[in-house]
Amino acid sequence: MGKLLRGAHIVWDWNGTLLHDIDAVIGATNASFAELGLEPITLERYRDLYCVPVPRFYERLMGRLPSDAEWQIMNAVFHKHYWTRADACALAEGASELLAARRADGRTQSLLSLAPHEHLVPIVRRHGIHDHFVRIDGRTDESHAGKAERMVRHLAALDESGELDVARVVVIGDAVDDAVAAAHVGARAVLYTGGSHSRTSLEAAGVPVVDSLADAVDVAERLVARAA
Repeated sequence: MGKLLRGAHIVWDWNGTLLHDIDAVIGATNASFAELGLEPITLERYRDLYCVPVPRFYERLMGRLPSDAEWQIMNAVFHKHYWTRADACALAEGASELLAARRADGRTQSLLSLAPHEHLVPIVRRHGIHDHFVRIDGRTDESHAGKAERMVRHLAALDESGELDVARVVVIGDAVDDAVAAAHVGARAVLYTGGSHSRTSLEAAGVPVVDSLADAVDVAERLVARAA
């Protein structure tokens, strides 16, 4: 597993990071809100309020935390609308080229997402980028907690030989939860403004915030180089 020690090992997020799906998310959110009797939401308000775990997002909207029964309905309705839109979503600008260039340069990267694993792997394959990752992990349970414990398992699976230096791991995502997960395992994080959070929300995480994936990769490599 020594190959993981060259430069930064990037753990990529999927939704809102590599996959530019924010328009599909807003469309699905408002379609589900219409079914649930909630007022439609703008992109700006969504980015200001969105958080993980997602029931807290609904609490911010409704003024109370949904019950377990309400949450199950909300989640099912959203995903019904989202997955009818997801196949039409493109990768973020430059994502495919960045992934290919890193792989060609001998750098490693993996993918960790809260999207259901059975949906994640096929859509990654359809975009032709599957082979650029040394590992892909989506959600395999019904928990909607954040990524922190999933990041522990993801890195443990990557590092069966115990040679991966977590100081060389950088998480790139579009949510504060990505920074929380990185900190949980002692890794670094770079947050991208093209997805679910406003820049103001991301900056509160106290990690670098960038406006393009190319900048995210550049910052990730500089963070690791300085720590070497």
